[in-house]
Amino acid sequence: MKRTIAEAAQTLLTERHVKKLTVKDIVEQCHITRQAFYYHFEGIPELLRWMIDGYFEKMMEETMAQEDGEAGLRCFFVLAINAAPYVIHGMKSNYGEELERLLRQSFHRYFALASQRKHFYPNCTHSQLEVILRYHSQAILGLLEEWTEEDTERLDQIVHTVYHIMTAEIPPWDSRG
Repeated sequence: MKRTIAEAAQTLLTERHVKKLTVKDIVEQCHITRQAFYYHFEGIPELLRWMIDGYFEKMMEETMAQEDGEAGLRCFFVLAINAAPYVIHGMKSNYGEELERLLRQSFHRYFALASQRKHFYPNCTHSQLEVILRYHSQAILGLLEEWTEEDTERLDQIVHTVYHIMTAEIPPWDSRG
C-alpha cells in the first residue's frame, strides 16, 4: 500500500504537474481513504522521506555492486540524472523546501555510507571526514542541479574528474585539525 500511495504522489507531481500536493489529491488518485493514508504515513513529508529513502537505498545497492569506485560513481550519476525529472516536478510543489532538505540529507548519508564501505579517508578524523562528506555531497548536488545535455554527453569525463577529486590522497592534518 505504501508503494501505491507513493506512486500516486509521483503521478500527481510528474504527470499532472500538481503544484499543491495534498493528502486529498493522493487518496483520490489511489482510491483509498484518508485513514488508510494516515495509517501508513503521518503526512506528506513522511511520504516524501519514505520515497527518497527507498530510491537512495536502491541507488546504494546498485552503485556498491559496481566493480570499482569510479564505476559506482558513474552509476550514481546515471541514477540521479534519471530521477531528475521527478525531483524537478517535486521542487515546484508546495513541498519543494522539504524535498530539497531531504535530498541534501540523503546525498550526505549516501556519501557517508559509500566512504565507509569503500574505506575512503582512513587517516582522517571524524570531524575532518564530516567536512569532506559535506563538501562532496554539496558539490555533486550542485553539479546535478545545473546539469545540461552537454554534461550528459561528457558524463564519463565528468565522473572521472569528480572521482579523482574525491579520492585524491588527502595529506594527514596535524592533531589540532
